[in-house]
Amino acid sequence: MLSDKVKNFCRQKGWWYDDASADYEAELVKLGIDIGSDCAEFYLHAEDGPTFSSGGHELYQLGWFSKNTKFDLALKRTHDTLGLSLDYIPLDSFEGESGYYYNSRTGEVLEISLGERLEAFKAGRLRPQWSNFNRFIEFYFKLG
Repeated sequence: MLSDKVKNFCRQKGWWYDDASADYEAELVKLGIDIGSDCAEFYLHAEDGPTFSSGGHELYQLGWFSKNTKFDLALKRTHDTLGLSLDYIPLDSFEGESGYYYNSRTGEVLEISLGERLEAFKAGRLRPQWSNFNRFIEFYFKLG
């Protein structure tokens, strides 16, 4: 479940909608995201256009991207190129050869980059940096 800190931040920004988007719910289900997860709660209720921005880094609004782009092709390209399992859903466009990935099976979030970090992850030496989406989104928005 999302913390009040995240919800209040989104409300202050005018990004929080009490009614969940049925269209986005269908898209999240299609992506394999548990509707009861903190990740789904965020993407069903928070929106600031197609992306969120913090610290000069854009994060996808997954429901919007899945519905309005060829996100399935981006997923396939990401999984094929990086060799990540299908459980990992990109949360951004991997600009600067680095990106965030949500594990739809465990709820963890991983920041990965090309090179040593990707190789360490594939070899099992790198664990996701955030144990759940709520911790990640608090980090992303610098909510302390």
